[in-house]
Amino acid sequence: TNADLMTTQNRINTGKKVASAKDNGAIWAIAQNQRATSSSLNAVKDSLQRSQSTVDVAIAGGEAVSDLLVQMKEKALAASDTSLDSASRTALNDDFIALRDQVQKSVDNATFNGVNMIKNLGTTIAALADDSGTSKLTVAAQDLSLTGIGLGGASIATQTAASTMIASVNTAIANVSTALSKLGTGSKSLASHLTFIGKLQDSIDAGVGNLVDADLAKESAKLTSLQTKQQLGVQALSIANSSSQSLLSLFR
Repeated sequence: TNADLMTTQNRINTGKKVASAKDNGAIWAIAQNQRATSSSLNAVKDSLQRSQSTVDVAIAGGEAVSDLLVQMKEKALAASDTSLDSASRTALNDDFIALRDQVQKSVDNATFNGVNMIKNLGTTIAALADDSGTSKLTVAAQDLSLTGIGLGGASIATQTAASTMIASVNTAIANVSTALSKLGTGSKSLASHLTFIGKLQDSIDAGVGNLVDADLAKESAKLTSLQTKQQLGVQALSIANSSSQSLLSLFR
């Protein structure tokens, strides 16, 4: 009774029915392996979250570039008007160049944790996808620099240059839109996988709990039962001891 009582008290104190390998070696080994997997998934979640933030920053930079290109098209279209005087054309060209330079600044500033996905020779993201370290979730870098979108050194200083620039800016807008679509799909994939990894980790933790956690309600009831059994055992021993004395008294 005392041995069972000690086991039950230990389960209540630790909250586990298998607290060490000596309690149940096979179950403890299985649980420990699953604990390792669950712990490793924390690193996977960190990698996915970091990658998602990097892609989201790249998307924000790309959207800024797209908005600037829309304004640049407006300036180019205005400058293609043959009726403009030189002062107006110069003003439009100055605005156009300022917008062009802002495109490059937006690209250069779209950096998260030292990683830039939309500059020239940007970094492709390869986030951890599982606890093995071999499976990766990849989001390709997109070159949205002035060189990458074909607007390096662009200007609308003349009516002819402005007319030509309209087509160039249209192409750049289309290319940036395609790049943003790819980045958006990548970000969504990272978010979906992050949700899956969270659910997987929760399921593993619950499974480990099913293997090693004690049923406290059951153990509490068992504790009460064993305490009563212990008290009755003591009383039984007392009765047994006194009965021998009663028997000996008959021979006095």
